[in-house]
This record gives sequence, C-alpha cells and structure tokens, in this order.
Amino acid sequence: MYATPDVEARLASLEVRLTELEDREAIRNLIASYGPLADGGDATATAALWDPEGVYAVGGFGDNVGRAAIAALIEAPTHRGMMAMGCAHVLSPVQVELSGHTATAIGYSCVFLRRDAVFEVFRVSSNRWELRKSDGQWRVQRRTNRLLDGDEAARALLRREAQDGEYPTGRAR
Repeated sequence: MYATPDVEARLASLEVRLTELEDREAIRNLIASYGPLADGGDATATAALWDPEGVYAVGGFGDNVGRAAIAALIEAPTHRGMMAMGCAHVLSPVQVELSGHTATAIGYSCVFLRRDAVFEVFRVSSNRWELRKSDGQWRVQRRTNRLLDGDEAARALLRREAQDGEYPTGRAR
C-alpha cells in the first residue's frame, strides 16, 4: 500500500507538531527542575541546566557567566544559609516561544523562606529564559531574573521588550 501525497503531507505536518510539543515539554521540564535542584543543594546539576558559557543574570546579584559561576551561587553562604532555614524556589508555568533550535520562555519565580516557623515570600521576580537545543538537548543560554519591586525592568521582561538585544538590568537590591 502506498501513501498518497495528501497522507504524506498530513504525516509530515503531524511530525512537525509533535516535535514542537515535545520541545515545549522538554523546556518546561528543564525550567521546573531548577527549584528542586537548587533547593536540594545540587550545584553541579543546577549549573548543568545551562550551556557551558551560559549566563544567569540575577537581579541584585549580577551576571553569573559559565557553569562554575552558576554552581557557585548554589554553594554560596547566602544560598546555603537559606537552605538551612528552609527555602523553596517555586517557578510558575512559562509561556514558550519556539524558533527552530532556540526558544524563549517567560514566567515568574517566587522564593519562600522559613522564618520563625512560618514560610514567607522572600522574593518575587519576572524571568526570561533564552534556550538553545544542541545534540537533542535543551539548555539555558541566558536566564534574566528581575525583582517585581515596581521597577520597569521587571515588567519589560514580561512584555518581551528588548533594546539592542539586551534587557534592562534594573535596580540592584
């Protein structure tokens, strides 16, 4: 039995759509894994979410370039102290835009911190994830995180506004 051109076209279309869904799911799983890895203190696995020269631009903490610098964030006394108190890095579902082997995801993150036996919101931020697929794996090229403290930079991330390829750095905290 031979496939007709119409059936071949429909199968090709389904294959493209399935690949897109698989890519979106892989990106969402990668982003969702950040919180448990960071809160579990696994600096190596957390940093492995990024390309080897990837950037994590954390509002108030500067740009951390490369896996060693990203791992150092998890190993730093600030983060280890938060883990000892009890913390949770919770990420919202993200809106994903695919463009071949690159993607952008926009969402929120919230860090909860335990103080006096009560969990409090410690930090709420907007996030822009820039990702690239290489050798069948999605990795973060850049994550930009800005505090939602009224500053325009955080809202610009949510609107996907960039000027000359760069997002505003926002105020340090």
